[in-house]
Amino acid sequence: MTTRGSIHVATTADAVALAALVNSAYRGEGSKKGWTTEADLLDGQRTDEANIHEIITTPGHTILKYTQDSDEISGCVYLQSKGSNVYLGMLTVSPALQGQGIGKALIAASEAHARSIGAKSITMTVISVRAELIAWYGRHGYLATGATEPFPEDPRFGLPKQALHFIVLEKMIQ
Repeated sequence: MTTRGSIHVATTADAVALAALVNSAYRGEGSKKGWTTEADLLDGQRTDEANIHEIITTPGHTILKYTQDSDEISGCVYLQSKGSNVYLGMLTVSPALQGQGIGKALIAASEAHARSIGAKSITMTVISVRAELIAWYGRHGYLATGATEPFPEDPRFGLPKQALHFIVLEKMIQ
């Protein structure tokens, strides 16, 4: 089943709702209603209003939001322009609405955005132990590059319950 909605560029007025959405999908007991939870891997928050506000107001950074008829934000994705590449992060869908096509719609919108600014590829980092998430991205054309990155030692983005690192995935889009 696919949920109907629309995708637009988020504004600073959306920062509180976006932070709440992202945290609800990745952290805490409520996040376990969806399959994207990181609650067993990390404590603490995933983001906060200040971080979202900073992203939205930084040139070359964009957050796309997915809203339904109620105008409630039920999905989002962060995009950062890096020359001929766009970094994709924080792809989020409300745990209650996962599996309804919102994530796929946000990926498609991200790729359209990247093409519109002349990017040739999209990269992202995924926690290496998230096999189901890596497989989901793989089904959408994002492949492991072989590169890895350390997990940030910054409590603003979570407190690891075990040693974690990222793998880098990439998709050529043009």
